[in-house]
Amino acid sequence: MKNTFGNNISVTLFGESHSEYIGAVLDGFPAGVEIDTEYIDLCLLKRRGEDALSTKRREPDRVIFASGVFENRTTGSPLTVLIKNEDTRSGDYQRSVARPSHADYTAFVKYSGFEDWRGGGHFSGRLTAPLVALGAIAEQYLLKKGIKIATHIKSIGGVYDRQMTDADYGILKQKTFATLEKENEMKNAVLLAKSEGDSLGGTLETVVFGVKAGYGEPFFDSVESLLSHALFSIPAVKGVQFGAGFGFADMKGSEANDAIYCKDGEVKTKTNNAGGINGGITNGMPIVFSVALRPTPTIFKEQQSIDLITKQNVSFKAKGRHDPCIVPRAVQAVNAITALTILDIIGEK
Repeated sequence: MKNTFGNNISVTLFGESHSEYIGAVLDGFPAGVEIDTEYIDLCLLKRRGEDALSTKRREPDRVIFASGVFENRTTGSPLTVLIKNEDTRSGDYQRSVARPSHADYTAFVKYSGFEDWRGGGHFSGRLTAPLVALGAIAEQYLLKKGIKIATHIKSIGGVYDRQMTDADYGILKQKTFATLEKENEMKNAVLLAKSEGDSLGGTLETVVFGVKAGYGEPFFDSVESLLSHALFSIPAVKGVQFGAGFGFADMKGSEANDAIYCKDGEVKTKTNNAGGINGGITNGMPIVFSVALRPTPTIFKEQQSIDLITKQNVSFKAKGRHDPCIVPRAVQAVNAITALTILDIIGEK
């Protein structure tokens, strides 16, 4: 099991959904950076979600700095964060039955049945909590470099919000859910699905402002490649597109191309269909991408599955505490993963 990502800045993730602790290590981060613990707490609070729209599992998510921080500043050594699991209910899970569309079956095969299966174990979205903590630290550092990251809910259950603009950045950093006129419609769609024992998916749109031109590599370490690699590590993410993305398939070249111009010595493009990236390298325009998140696999309807031990077909109905829609809580995970990846791309140590 490999759990480390990054080149100049690396992140190692550890723990399981119901283990005593979960945590992550950030290696290569510069020394002397002041830690804003209130901002870390705010990001973790947003990740926990709203009562009616998320799981009833309520973890306090108190961050412990086990190494790499002294007198509230980073020391340059590996920065390790720990978060204690305090609200687990392992009795809600069955060892032998594979939950449809979870990693239960694939984990059982890969690890020969020795994996921690409680609450999804190491495959659980619970593991995004320490990533959010480290991402909040990375965001603070990037902000001092003039790089801002914002993510908004683009859609839930087929209800779409409008495209985000630079002017929305300040608003988006203050709110957890959708920020515009579709917020109530999205919430009602989630509550309806929940009342039916079902779940919904959706999309998130992220904009990274302030990354200068010239970062990235042409092929295997392109900006799209590295961000996609990291974003697909978030449980429930099943699709990533940059700029116009799949919309390019329906365009002519004259519609898709971004005209280039120079203003006050600064090179810009009149549109940003490319999402701020050409040839795998940043072009100085905002980096824009969207992710698609599948509906939460755990639903409270009867489903068909198998017994992992006997290989018999069985009927299955989930128990426990689960999100009817993971999209609102995923906002912070996407921000965090983006911040950590951008930090790695710009090569700061």
